[in-house]
Amino acid sequence: QVQLLESGGGTVQPGDSLTLSCVASGGTIFNSAMVWVRQSPGKAREFVAAINWSGGETTYADSVKGRFTVSRMNAKKTMYLQMESLAAEDTAKYYCGLDVDSHSATTRLTNYDYWGQGTQVTVSS
Repeated sequence: QVQLLESGGGTVQPGDSLTLSCVASGGTIFNSAMVWVRQSPGKAREFVAAINWSGGETTYADSVKGRFTVSRMNAKKTMYLQMESLAAEDTAKYYCGLDVDSHSATTRLTNYDYWGQGTQVTVSS
């Protein structure tokens, strides 16, 4: 049973940067694709970025492309989301997910088997 723990959230001003981390315990992430999603109150969970098992393949939502970068360090069982040029629209709770059955990144959120509890990001002036 894999547990995922997100951290790094906080309150920042528009234009600021923030880096989120997702650490896995109870298992390995080595062969698994991972994903970042976000959810705002009253809205559906939204795909943000995904990364394949090696980190060599990534995919992003159009809304964050060019501003966010997903990466991972399998030896540390950790995935990151570097966020730049943050805007109010990025305010949400951010969650990480793990797909134990696939090496490849996918935007299909139902493919992911494990989820963390989330970390809140608030962008406000």
